[in-house]
Amino acid sequence: MTAAQTRPQLLMIGPLSPSLTERIAEQYDIHRYWELADADAWLGEHAGRIDGIATSGVFGAKAELIEALPNLKAIISFGVGYDAIDVDAANKRGVTVTNTPGVLDNCVADTAVSILLALGRRICEADRFVRAGEWQKNRFPLSGSIGGKVCGIVGMGNIGRAIAQRVEAFGMTVAYHNRRRRDDVDYTYHETLESLLQACDYAVVVVPGGSSTDKLIGAEQLKALGSKGYLVNIARGSVVDEPALVEALQNGTIAGAALDVFADEPNVPAALLALDNVVLTPHIGSGTHETRQAMADLFFANLDGVFKHGKAVTPV
Repeated sequence: MTAAQTRPQLLMIGPLSPSLTERIAEQYDIHRYWELADADAWLGEHAGRIDGIATSGVFGAKAELIEALPNLKAIISFGVGYDAIDVDAANKRGVTVTNTPGVLDNCVADTAVSILLALGRRICEADRFVRAGEWQKNRFPLSGSIGGKVCGIVGMGNIGRAIAQRVEAFGMTVAYHNRRRRDDVDYTYHETLESLLQACDYAVVVVPGGSSTDKLIGAEQLKALGSKGYLVNIARGSVVDEPALVEALQNGTIAGAALDVFADEPNVPAALLALDNVVLTPHIGSGTHETRQAMADLFFANLDGVFKHGKAVTPV
């Protein structure tokens, strides 16, 4: 930082909430990357001034941008997922990457269970049935009970555990597949994903995004879940092979799906929109006032931690 540059300079990749942006601007200079008419030209002139990147799990930070900023010290991200950030490129440069884990676990778990219940008890279908005036003419079809069913959790991290606690309250039995067995839970562990899918009625996907989980759930896995099984995805759209899922829903390979994430957000395939056996929500997993405030607080704590105290609070 030069003598004339007294405040850290941040390159904000995409718009964050107005309140968080205002809070950042009180102590840091913000350069809005998404508003630049010619980003390459701007970087050619100003790249050396940038100390940090402010971003989110949606906007991320690509390797080319990271490598173009010679004095970059940190990438501060709003969100728990960091698959859109090239962490390897950052590590090679010694650039700190932070996210906001932990504070959103409960609300994401609430969302997972909410859409699971809506799917299993056909709540969205019933709502459409009433609004269309069908109740005066017909009885709504029966749904299945939730209690007594097996909830298979794919990824038993903090959010997975929070989901498990919630579905147990509805009388479900919990099983899980993870990279390794956890010693701190008593749920049935399945060594393979396919084994879990064959054993469960509802499969809830809670794994991180990224290359290691890309299309983790494909045609073969959906066959393993079976014609009476339901898929719930609150992880990342990339984790599920979306065309394979559409085909499985159309031909009855699985019974239904509840999706809060999609492969090309906010674009949802028309084939999914046309199906009654799906529940669709617009990536609202952590979308509560309380959680977003906690995420903003942790984002800011990481920002100040790096630039004022020399240590991030929650580095990746």
